Amino acid sequence: MKTRIYVFATMVVLITKASMAQDRVPLYPADAVPFAKQGADLPSITIYQPKHPQPGGKAVIVCSGGAYIGRANDVEGIPACKKLSTSGITAILLDYRVPRADMMESKEWVPFTDAQRAIQFVREHAAKYKLNKHQVGIMGFSAGGHLVATVGTRSDTTQLRNPLHTSLRPDFMILVYPVISFADSLTHWESRNRLIGPDISPENIAYYSNELHVTKNTPPAFITHGLDDEAVKSINSLYFAAALQQHHVPVKLFLYTHGAHGYGIYNKGAMVQWIDDCIDWINQNRWKLR
Repeated sequence: MKTRIYVFATMVVLITKASMAQDRVPLYPADAVPFAKQGADLPSITIYQPKHPQPGGKAVIVCSGGAYIGRANDVEGIPACKKLSTSGITAILLDYRVPRADMMESKEWVPFTDAQRAIQFVREHAAKYKLNKHQVGIMGFSAGGHLVATVGTRSDTTQLRNPLHTSLRPDFMILVYPVISFADSLTHWESRNRLIGPDISPENIAYYSNELHVTKNTPPAFITHGLDDEAVKSINSLYFAAALQQHHVPVKLFLYTHGAHGYGIYNKGAMVQWIDDCIDWINQNRWKLR
C-alpha cells in the first residue's frame, strides 16, 4: 500500500468566554484534508469543557458508533460528552469521516487518521484548554470501538506528518460494546464490509482484527458489553480483554447479563450503570507515561 504524508499548519482557535462550554473546531485546514476528494465532508471536533473541572486535566475523545456508515452522536457521543463534562472531565466529540470510496482515497485509512489527528490536536493545544497532554483518553461505541482499538494498538503507524513528534498513543481507552475483530466467526459484517470491502483480503482481515495486535504498549482499557448482544458479539470484548491481560496491560471489564446493543451510557435494564464506574476509573487512575 502506498504511503501518503499530508502537511497541515497548526490552527489557532479563538474562543470567547460565552462559547467555552462547546466549541467546534475543524481537524484540518479545508485545503489540506487527508485522502479527501473534491466536495468531501470535513471532519471536526466539538470540545465540551466542564464548568468545574476535576484536578489532573484529563480529557476523553469520544467516537460514536454507526457501523462505519454514520455516527450515532445523538444516542451515544453527545450524551457521553455531556456526562463526562458534568463530571469534571473535558470531552471531545470526534466527527470522524466514515469510509466512502466515492468521497475519499484509501477509505480504510480515513477514520483512523482522523482519530489520530484528534489526539494530536488535543495534545498540541493542551495548554489552551487547561489539559494534561499525558492524560488523554479515547472512547468508542460499537464500530467507534473498533476505531478506538485500532488507534490503541497501532499508535506507531500513521499517515500524518508529525513534526513535533507528538505521541499518537492514547493514554487510556474506553470500549463500549466494541467491534474488535474482523474474523468471520467474531465480526460485525456491516462494519467490516464498509471499512475494508468490497475486496476483502485475508491480510486486511488480520490487520484490522485488533485482538491480534495487542502489545505491552497498548493503553489500559475499560470495556463494557452486554452478554446477550446479538449485533456485536460480546466475545469481541472477551478476546480483547484476554489479549490485554496476556500482555500485562491493565483492563477493567464491566459486563451486563442483559444489555442489548446500543444502550449508550444508560442501560435501562440495569441497576448499576457502566458510565459511573468508568468515570470513577478515569478519576482514580493517573496514567503512566510509556
